[in-house]
Amino acid sequence: MDLKKKLETVRIPLLDRSLADLSCLESAELADGIAKVTLKAGFHLESVTSALESALLEALADGTDGEAVNKVELTIDSEVVSQRVQGGLSPLRGVKNMIAIASGKGGVGKSTVTANLAVSLAMDGAAVGVLDADVYGPSQPRMFGVSGKPEFANEQMFIPPSAHGVKIMSSGLMVDEETPMIWRGPMVTQALDQLLNQTVWGELDYLLIDLPPGTGDTQLSLSQKVPVSGSIIVTTPQDIALLDARRAYRMFEKVEIPVLGVIENMSTHVCSECGHEEHIFGQGGGEKMAQDYGLEFLVDVPLDIDVRIQADEGTPVTLQSPESTIGIAYRTAALKIAAALAKRRKDYSKLFPKIVVEN
Repeated sequence: MDLKKKLETVRIPLLDRSLADLSCLESAELADGIAKVTLKAGFHLESVTSALESALLEALADGTDGEAVNKVELTIDSEVVSQRVQGGLSPLRGVKNMIAIASGKGGVGKSTVTANLAVSLAMDGAAVGVLDADVYGPSQPRMFGVSGKPEFANEQMFIPPSAHGVKIMSSGLMVDEETPMIWRGPMVTQALDQLLNQTVWGELDYLLIDLPPGTGDTQLSLSQKVPVSGSIIVTTPQDIALLDARRAYRMFEKVEIPVLGVIENMSTHVCSECGHEEHIFGQGGGEKMAQDYGLEFLVDVPLDIDVRIQADEGTPVTLQSPESTIGIAYRTAALKIAAALAKRRKDYSKLFPKIVVEN
């Protein structure tokens, strides 16, 4: 078996996709026992690069074409490109991809998922921001441990605070935590438009939008006016939560925003005292929904007290415990989302004929 064929079988750690699956093996050369490998990934892989190098070297352990391999020199092109957005909208300047995180129903941990996905993407080397679009119940400032009103540039543009490598903008930064936002729908839509378009985001690979629960006027307006590259559905296994999650999927379907996958939160609980595992909210609902609609089931995330404690302390659990079961779950989901977006661009290239000009 030649060098390239051996390497194409290697699976990227956590992501569990082979280089062949992602069509990302650009080149591979072997000289003096050193395999020089170049990947054109289209997404960031910093947290698993070392493990990937080890996997590549292991795949070549028995040599190739009669030559031993002693070392792998890996080069990864991680440049993220902008993907197509819905309805002929133009992407926001400087922001390559916006990803809407929705649940349809409140109380399923969507904001916690958003914060941990953002941190996971940043840990892999991406430039990431979070727009907290839940005006009535903004929680991202608390989850990232930021407070106080944002500074201004030119007296009109917000400068978003940063925490854990992520830029955050939220209505929660404008008012006291205990002050209710008593606004009607049009006011909410206008406020979110300002938060999005009057914030100095800089250059971002991904801007995650933590959508409010529901599928009403506010959510629909956002889905029609905000240039989104893809969306994620968050649900628990419970039938009641799944009903609203399915409505969220139908909403994205109507506005032609692709759903990149489903995350099942609070999938199971393992007792910290005895180790007994129990499916408190049911079992397999998120995966069943993904199968019904032909979507990717990204990951199931267990219920754990550390998630709540560390969110209240302003440190997402993925940052605090990246190698824990929950940390690995979030990091896996983030890699799958980034890879799905990158693969969409590669798939588009096949839809257009090649034009050859001959004399």
